[in-house]
Amino acid sequence: MPASAPRATSDTGDDFLLTPGPLTTSRSVKEAMLHDWGSRDGAFVRINREVLEALPRIVNGEGDYVAVPMQGSGTFAVEAMLTTFVPPDGECLVLVNGAYGHRARRILDIARRRSVVYETPEDVPPDLAEIEALLARSPSITHVFAVHCETTSGVLNPVEEIGAVARRHGKAYLVDAMSAFGALPLDARAAHATAIAASSNKCIEGVPGLGFVVARAVDLAAAKGSATTLSLDLHDQWANFEKTGQYRFTPPIHVIVAFHQALREFWAEGGQPGRLARYEENRRTLVQGMRALGFETLLPDALQAPIIVTFHMPADPRFAFQEFYDRLKDRGFVIYPGKLTVADSFRIGCIGRLEASHMRLALDAVRDVMAELGVVSASPRRAA
Repeated sequence: MPASAPRATSDTGDDFLLTPGPLTTSRSVKEAMLHDWGSRDGAFVRINREVLEALPRIVNGEGDYVAVPMQGSGTFAVEAMLTTFVPPDGECLVLVNGAYGHRARRILDIARRRSVVYETPEDVPPDLAEIEALLARSPSITHVFAVHCETTSGVLNPVEEIGAVARRHGKAYLVDAMSAFGALPLDARAAHATAIAASSNKCIEGVPGLGFVVARAVDLAAAKGSATTLSLDLHDQWANFEKTGQYRFTPPIHVIVAFHQALREFWAEGGQPGRLARYEENRRTLVQGMRALGFETLLPDALQAPIIVTFHMPADPRFAFQEFYDRLKDRGFVIYPGKLTVADSFRIGCIGRLEASHMRLALDAVRDVMAELGVVSASPRRAA
């Protein structure tokens, strides 16, 4: 990096993480982790209870739904949800248009649960009529699984409409809302969701280490004995909380206390609508700026969630992604490689403790790096 090139940092001197999580967090969320807490101390038990009581509210689930935490990353929560709710004699229709649908299928395979896959390309949402037809001709299917925002591409899937189809056919409905929970609108009742999985380090802007499942209490009670493991048994975890208010096994205390602070900041921003408004502005700023530089987005605007945006790689032979990535990081911005099969791409996230002003700084860095690399065009098509 030239000596004169500016370097941007957060208010704690860290790089800005333009990723789908882990992501940039506020100073106050970081500071919440500076203290030690006893896992069975009354103060910590109260903090944890407040976290769990808040989560169903975010998806309009008060009263009917409960939140069950699960130590570990978001995938731990998804695995806990699938292996607790899909019983040994069940069969799950897995809707796949990216890596996280494939991961759900693998979880079910390892757990020896039957599944049926309906796959569309990574930039195409599932077709509701096809789901309807699949369920009509496959009465053995008991559950439907969908990803709300598939960050492989950033595509937004119609989760509430899928839930309506599942309900018409009497199927339980499981949602991976990992990268959407707290930002994109999701009404658990309107979606007829049996359970929704998410984690602490996405749109609520906490730190990694805690997954959770917001589940309809009556369905969770009926899932007793279905889990395939001890540590990922959602019913057993929930039953222990109902009885003692405690985790069965050591909780990630500092993560939970930071999550508690992140939820305070989430509500102070206006909850889901407020969080979405900031992320939408981040996305608009990013997409408009990148297109002005000649980059092309993978998705049309109608399918693009304000979580992470996929851009086609420039065809210019002077563009080398690793060099592009490294030089952006030297300037304080960490982006994400692509993981598509449909196109060579990279991704830039819009979530975390970021404002439109930070996105403009990132755009300045992209422009400068492209000039340093001698890239004439950001188009994915080679000049004739």
